[in-house]
Amino acid sequence: MVPIAHIENNFPTKFGIPRQSGRVGALKARIVFEPEYRNVDACRGLEEFSHIWLIWEFSEAKRTKWSPTVRPPRLGGNVRKGVFATRSPFRPNSIGLSCVKLEKVALDEPDSPVLYVEGADLMNGTPIFDIKPYIPYADCHPEATGSFTEYSKDHHLNVEFPQELLERIPGESREALIAVLADDPRPAYQNDPERSYGMPFGEKDIHFRVDGDILRVYNVTEFVKKQQESSADCGK
Repeated sequence: MVPIAHIENNFPTKFGIPRQSGRVGALKARIVFEPEYRNVDACRGLEEFSHIWLIWEFSEAKRTKWSPTVRPPRLGGNVRKGVFATRSPFRPNSIGLSCVKLEKVALDEPDSPVLYVEGADLMNGTPIFDIKPYIPYADCHPEATGSFTEYSKDHHLNVEFPQELLERIPGESREALIAVLADDPRPAYQNDPERSYGMPFGEKDIHFRVDGDILRVYNVTEFVKKQQESSADCGK
């Protein structure tokens, strides 16, 4: 398979990306097609759907060997589950699947067609293999059960973000950033109130600590991308 598109958003690294799509609806992103697939006819009728499926690659999680079990972060990192019972990026085939809200299909931009989406859980530059419409009657199952994922779906933090630091963030990105922080970007097994974290978001690096259910932002600096970091994926 070859990528047909890539995503553009505010996540230059894996840290901080929501653990599932749709967790932070305020997150906005662009899907830009590769030149070979940049054809408006390929998206004809897509605007009639409210949501779409993205099939993409965990491009920074590819390994030569695979393990039949993994340790989901939401279980503290100490409990093993079968890889096919999780959404871990470390799989025999490094393929991700995400459902996102389709905001609009832009046909009047230099790289048209461009898809504007909300709620994506992908890293900036992630290669996308395919796009399919979300079909409610077939794809929605309200009676479904979620095993261990049910235990953490309502976990959120209270965010304290000093106004003078918040003003360093572009206005259109503030709501999404606060929602990402409230979703608790830390690995579930890290719970040291003295530990400091740095989360890249757009062109800024957000520095914070977490004590109990309160996340406190204490600094915002310019993000400097390291040479070894490249477009890729998110961790689950």
